[in-house]
Amino acid sequence: QGYRTQPWYIEGKLNSEKRAAELGYNKVSEEKGAVALKIRNYVIGGGFMFAMCSATDSFDIALAAQGVDICEPMFDGDPSEANYQSKLDFSKTFAFQNFVLERNPLRYEFSSIDMTNKRSEVPRESDYFSLMEFSAKWDPVPTMLCQNHTSLVKGFMGQTTSFERDEIKPVVLVLGENKINGEARYLHGVKGKGFFTFYGGHDPEDYQHRVGDPKTELELHPNSPGYRLILNNVLFPAAKKKKQKT
Repeated sequence: QGYRTQPWYIEGKLNSEKRAAELGYNKVSEEKGAVALKIRNYVIGGGFMFAMCSATDSFDIALAAQGVDICEPMFDGDPSEANYQSKLDFSKTFAFQNFVLERNPLRYEFSSIDMTNKRSEVPRESDYFSLMEFSAKWDPVPTMLCQNHTSLVKGFMGQTTSFERDEIKPVVLVLGENKINGEARYLHGVKGKGFFTFYGGHDPEDYQHRVGDPKTELELHPNSPGYRLILNNVLFPAAKKKKQKT
């Protein structure tokens, strides 16, 4: 389904272009690239980043494509750079490497990182992912991020649902996975002095959330394992190490 003729899309595009111009950028893509760099520097300086759905892969794509025009004319008004795929710098990304960008503007996808279109053999009733087990003594951060009342979490879709295992950097920790489909759902890593967590999917209690769908009533899901993972990341920055007695 195309959204380019929808009023909300047109309004959003105009607002984005207006905001970019007000901030001194020639194009929205330049503004968004600058935002990605700001976030990167924040994390490297000691900050914590939690991202879900398409905020995960699109962020790394923006970092890999710094200084390279990967946008087609219908998005930014001028042609993309020739051979832009070969100009991506994966050393700049947080979690992903060796991915291939999607060149078809009519396809609802950014790159080969996302596995939304590669999970046709995963029926909804058996769509679950498992959380890894860690030692609280030796791995306190992963243990905290995976804390839950179950080790099996219901799957859910998004513009970016899950991550291709082969395109995840070896230094990144997979916290949750659907082993049968070979996909990672929940990632954590260290960057500079800071940390980041990437969580695939849009809404843990709305299996296939679509544009225009009503918001989920959170109070109806007080014991949601999927929401618990989000809460873990909200609380994580507040956790402090206890001072050891000497």
